[in-house]
Amino acid sequence: MNYSQIQIRRVARRSLIHLWIVVIGLSGFVLSGPVAADDQLACMTEMLQQSSDSTTVGEIRARCAEQTEDQLSAEPDNQPVVVSDRLKEDKENTLQPFTLMAHKPNYFLAGAYNSKGYDAQLFQEQFRDPSIEFDDTEAQFQLSLKTPLWVGLFGKVDIYGAYTNRSFWQVYNSELSSLFRETNHEPEVWAQFSPTWEIFGFKNLTNSVGFVHQSNGRGGVLSRSWNRLYANFVFARGNFAIGFKPWIRFSEDASSDDNPDITDYLGHYELRAGYKWNEQVFSVMSRNNLESGFDQGAFEFGWSFPLWEYPYLKGYIQYFRGYGESLIDYDRKVNRIGIGVSLTDWL
Repeated sequence: MNYSQIQIRRVARRSLIHLWIVVIGLSGFVLSGPVAADDQLACMTEMLQQSSDSTTVGEIRARCAEQTEDQLSAEPDNQPVVVSDRLKEDKENTLQPFTLMAHKPNYFLAGAYNSKGYDAQLFQEQFRDPSIEFDDTEAQFQLSLKTPLWVGLFGKVDIYGAYTNRSFWQVYNSELSSLFRETNHEPEVWAQFSPTWEIFGFKNLTNSVGFVHQSNGRGGVLSRSWNRLYANFVFARGNFAIGFKPWIRFSEDASSDDNPDITDYLGHYELRAGYKWNEQVFSVMSRNNLESGFDQGAFEFGWSFPLWEYPYLKGYIQYFRGYGESLIDYDRKVNRIGIGVSLTDWL
């Protein structure tokens, strides 16, 4: 083999390696996002120029992957970490068919005490039984799942569907056969995209627009339901995240509206913030406080924490004060604290 043939083979080999780098880089863009893919592509291109002919594509890719991981781990504290991790997990799961993922937190409060008490008047009227009385302490739980419906619409938008069930269980009330006092059903669908905006050091990691229906599936005087069009904007910095969720209620015919004044108590937006410290997650929610002049709003605080070395559940404490704890109690003030376990967090 003469010198010219050797040179031609070297050029062809390097061209083939360049082609593989582009393919691998584009794959990284789809799976990991533009920032990580750009870094890896730049690293592989630079390393190609410095490597010997005996170096394989796999070796170059492995070195650059390790270098990119080291760079990400050395990012400053103000970079969004917890929300980015959650979005990365969601993105990986959306690539798998028939996938169910956690949407809102999933938890079980074994004991939830309401110092205001739960009014049974509507239940007495519905069932024509004046002896119905509720315990101030009950169990409460929430199950919330989502699934991708369409990934990569227009190259940037993902469509999701979700269902959230929140139940209020009079499990300790043997006189009423431990009935479920209230169950709220909340199916929703939304379009979500990830921008790259930044404001005051907070990165806007995800925005969405969706439709949600919420009802308690009852009839008569116990019937409650409403429909909303909403948006949701999530910002993050380090281990701190904040979300702003405004909504508009779809009007209903006055003759069939079971709760015409529900926005007087649940308002038109919700603010939620979360902070992750080691394995503990602190969250706070404020709803309708500014709109109502702090007269008919709500406040919720949550704290999840590890249970020794057990990896599958976390301890969970939740405090709620105000209106709208459930649909049946949307216009009744609640002052409740509960303790139990959490399966998934906001962060």
